[in-house]
Amino acid sequence: MHKNIESQLLKLIPPQSKVLDLGSGNGEFLEKLSKKNISCHGIEIDTKKIIISLAKGVSVTQKDIDKGLKEFCGLGFDFVVMANSIQCLRRPLEALNNIFEIANECAVTIPNFGYWKIRLKLLNGKMPVSSSLPAKWYETKNIHLCTIKDFEDLCADNNITIKKRVYLDADLNPLKSWFTLNSNFFASEAIYHLEKK
Repeated sequence: MHKNIESQLLKLIPPQSKVLDLGSGNGEFLEKLSKKNISCHGIEIDTKKIIISLAKGVSVTQKDIDKGLKEFCGLGFDFVVMANSIQCLRRPLEALNNIFEIANECAVTIPNFGYWKIRLKLLNGKMPVSSSLPAKWYETKNIHLCTIKDFEDLCADNNITIKKRVYLDADLNPLKSWFTLNSNFFASEAIYHLEKK
């Protein structure tokens, strides 16, 4: 995970929280949370990444998010993070609903398929490759790409409150305020702080 995304996510997580990180990768973010005395646990499917995580001394469970998360309900998690994972899932809405059975709040990051550079590559007849979508079409794990507008509609249609939005440029810095007026066009990625009551 890019350091700018990590920094934005850290701002969203309340102190003293118990955090579940879905798609925790090699455990770098979990390690940062632990150093801030935040109780955390990761979920990862990739065995190699789990081994790296465990070597860092962070707590990780091997699990396919698409197969459900019921065993994490009722364990006192306050916050769930799903960074750059939702577009890789077979059932993203079901995963969001499962998240809200675990905790009342979460942060989700998405690559924006509506970003102008992505649109331009599609106009040129090619599937895009970018910093937020680095794999070629035949190697990608992404199966449910969406735009910022698509994701925000999904939240509205399912009574999920967007508490905060952070739109990021190609360098993963927050967009300048006048660009946020058309974030679906100018943002390469987005970070959402979500809540469902």
